[in-house]
Amino acid sequence: MKLSAYAKANGVTYQTAYRWFRQGLVPNTTQLANGTILVAEEKPAAPQTRLVIYGRVSNASRRKEIDYQIQRIETFCSANGWQIDAIYKEVASGMNDSRKQLWRMIESKPTKIVVENKDRLTRFGFAYLEILLSKLGCEVVVMNKATTDEQDLIRDLVSIITSFCCRLYGLRRGYNKAKKIREEMTND
Repeated sequence: MKLSAYAKANGVTYQTAYRWFRQGLVPNTTQLANGTILVAEEKPAAPQTRLVIYGRVSNASRRKEIDYQIQRIETFCSANGWQIDAIYKEVASGMNDSRKQLWRMIESKPTKIVVENKDRLTRFGFAYLEILLSKLGCEVVVMNKATTDEQDLIRDLVSIITSFCCRLYGLRRGYNKAKKIREEMTND
């Protein structure tokens, strides 16, 4: 590009750009025999893609399934020609907000996260998380998307019922444990 176009692109006057040229402050310049000054355009570096995959199961009894889940995601990434930079695995509830691997993954600032199903990332609020990550320059890729809104609604309903059942059973189990401890203490 000519020096005048360089000046315009950098928001300075031609005189300022010419002064910079004389001082050697404009990189990659060539002056032709007729006096025209050309500036070689620097091509912007291609943005680095940092692709990570995230696998999660809800309890320790399903720990073996996480390896199969990761294998399926790796196959998916390979089929798309994507190189995996990191793998994050976690055994935790999708309702749990303090999942160490999830937060470690987000803090690593990936540009693409691949999950098998959206409930592997979070049980509720997937759309909020997806929008937030997109604002941070990260794309969330879900391998198995629900094909219809009806399927999506049914999955959400099942997730809600499962969540409440787990909480109810957890509360009941805690109450029964406390009751048993009180009985043991009064018997001694």
